Amino acid sequence: MLKIVTYNVNGLRQRISQSGSLLKLLSSLDADIICFQEIKLTRQELTADLIMAEGYESFFSCTRTSGRGRTGYSGVATFCRVKSAFSSNEVALPMTAEEGFTGLLERSLGSETRNAETLADMQCLKEFTRDELLIVDSEGRCIITDHGHFVLFNVYGPRADSDDAERIKFKTNFFKILQKRWELLLHQGRRVFVVGDLNIAPAAIDRCDAGPDFEHNEFRRWFRSLLVKNGGAFFDIFREKNPERKDAYTFWPVHTGAEEFNYGTRIDHILAGGLCLHEEHDQPSHSLVACHVKESDIMTQFRRWKPGITPRWKGGRSAKLEGSDHVPVYMLLKEIPDILLHNTPSLSARYIPEIRGSQQTIVSLLMKRQVAEQVSVSQVASSLSDENNKKLTACGSVKQTFQDFTVSTVHYGECSSFNLDAGEGDPNGLAPGGHENSRSLTDAGKKKKAKPNQPSQLSLRSFFQKVPNLGNGGCHSAKDDVLHNQADFCKSNDDHLKRTSDLDEKSSTGEKADLSICASAMVQRITTAPLEEDKNTALLEWRNIQQRMQDSIPLCDGHHEPCVARVVKKQGPNFGRRFYVCARAEGPASNPETRCGFFRWAASKSRHR
Repeated sequence: MLKIVTYNVNGLRQRISQSGSLLKLLSSLDADIICFQEIKLTRQELTADLIMAEGYESFFSCTRTSGRGRTGYSGVATFCRVKSAFSSNEVALPMTAEEGFTGLLERSLGSETRNAETLADMQCLKEFTRDELLIVDSEGRCIITDHGHFVLFNVYGPRADSDDAERIKFKTNFFKILQKRWELLLHQGRRVFVVGDLNIAPAAIDRCDAGPDFEHNEFRRWFRSLLVKNGGAFFDIFREKNPERKDAYTFWPVHTGAEEFNYGTRIDHILAGGLCLHEEHDQPSHSLVACHVKESDIMTQFRRWKPGITPRWKGGRSAKLEGSDHVPVYMLLKEIPDILLHNTPSLSARYIPEIRGSQQTIVSLLMKRQVAEQVSVSQVASSLSDENNKKLTACGSVKQTFQDFTVSTVHYGECSSFNLDAGEGDPNGLAPGGHENSRSLTDAGKKKKAKPNQPSQLSLRSFFQKVPNLGNGGCHSAKDDVLHNQADFCKSNDDHLKRTSDLDEKSSTGEKADLSICASAMVQRITTAPLEEDKNTALLEWRNIQQRMQDSIPLCDGHHEPCVARVVKKQGPNFGRRFYVCARAEGPASNPETRCGFFRWAASKSRHR
């Protein structure tokens, strides 16, 4: 058995975070080949934890353009579960891989010779210019893997609004060139599997709200022309196995709560074209679907909406739902024999520099090791030098302090002095019991230069030194200045205490009254707060505003419930205009619990209650 799954993950990073790891995400799908669309990753964002998992080989294509200000908005990735990446005969491991489908991308086949042969074979694309071919391959929307028995296309089809001529042209060229490639392979006798989000609902049964003009869409007509029942070469695998099943959807809009009532569309597909693998493939009873497709279905267990658990939609959700707005679709193949021994193609993620790094030579490795050793030695030397400098500076400062200054401690009412001239009486300036190294340490500390425009460090003496009186023209010794400053400081403290006492005794009654008035005014300014009446008035006014806002919201006709406001985001004459709609989740009109058809512009007059 060989299981193939297609899944628009709507952001691979988010799905990995939700699952816990890439391996857990892949394991939850339990398939041999897993095709992701809309991975929303640029090549620069690729890391091993996002693209590599044990037991899987991966192939990816990222967007190469930032059109319309968007980057990393598409992208596809194919993961193949294998037992061995080398000398393997497993069908899940591709024999070759190609990024894009025009053959023009640099990483298309990993070989210039093979790439040239492919371009020579694709003469059917002569009607398109080289630029047109590159444009359709620039958004990272296709990965091709050749599995021997079949060629697998992992495709993320572009979306185009009915009034967007530029995107309609892009989508038309995209599918037209893609179809040319399919026809080329089918003409060569190859089997072709196409999986992915094609952004096309083929029939009314595949759409929740198919209107009268639904069948006239050009892309739906193109899709139906591919099918065997309409003369084409492909089978719609899900419809072949479930021809009459209704309400079988794979996508639900996130901004309308449509998932709550299963109001979606089927745009994720698996197509298969070609003959069966049996020798009797020309018999009427033999076909690719009848002989090799055991089953195909939609994996609804991946839906975000869980009945009874998920909060109801009321103009939005109180909690964001985790998961993609799509669900996976799978196909289970049978009677698929092994193929010839082969290795993992060079396009695999294991070989790209962003994942595995660049290959190193022996010479570069030895040079890096030598440089690393030199850097290590330099760092050690630098750290030792910094440590020594700190010690030298500290010793020098202490030495200088001991030689030159007297440090005084002052308390209220007393003055005491401690003589720290440890080097006094030593002709060499050494501390008692010191060594000759002390002088060298001091000299080393003095050699440290100050940074430019930075004042030199202040000494202890400067804090006790009196500002010299230049008018007297005299100078004093350091010790005389310090003793004089000590006496002035003690005297000033005594004077301050005396003045404070006199002030208390001489304060008049009038002065005290003035001080009391000033203090009272200051307290009043600090503690002033809105009066209780002001608070009540403000609260009442705010309630009135809320009531007027509530009154301006109309009630819907179907449920008589307050509507929700929306804004037109589509470019046009009404862009940015607000309107009101029913706040319930979108669903079939036959269900009275779903959104009713109420609509009103915000500028129109509100309906009275």
